[in-house]
Amino acid sequence: MADQFDSLKLKNQICFPLYACAKEIVKAYKPYLDELDLTYTQYITMMVMWEHKELRVKEVGRYLYLDSSTLTPLLKRLEEKGYVARRRSTEDERDLIVSVTERGEALRERALTVPERLAACVKIEPEKAQTLYEILYELLDKLGAGDGT
Repeated sequence: MADQFDSLKLKNQICFPLYACAKEIVKAYKPYLDELDLTYTQYITMMVMWEHKELRVKEVGRYLYLDSSTLTPLLKRLEEKGYVARRRSTEDERDLIVSVTERGEALRERALTVPERLAACVKIEPEKAQTLYEILYELLDKLGAGDGT
């Protein structure tokens, strides 16, 4: 017979293995990102910037599922390191535009080995990794993450 408190057992929570895996993945990235003097959040921000070159801060936030209160100090720190530049939009001064700098582009070359080095640590079959990727993005979509809700 099921205990009335089964729903409160840690082993019955989908959120816990997601949380624990995310924490462990970020920990696995740390030695490689330390070589680049980046935190994990700075690294994923730079990945977005390398891909898009120039974005409004709101767009960066949508890509990363981050709000402006988290993003503002993060972008300031990346700007201090010389990897991005921030400026006001000429069309709407309320919009802040972020662009990757030459120094930020040079960092991209140094970061090239990070994904393969991490993959060597996290041994999961490619098919399972793809399935996990699809499930996680489906979950993000169903939770309304990144759409301002």
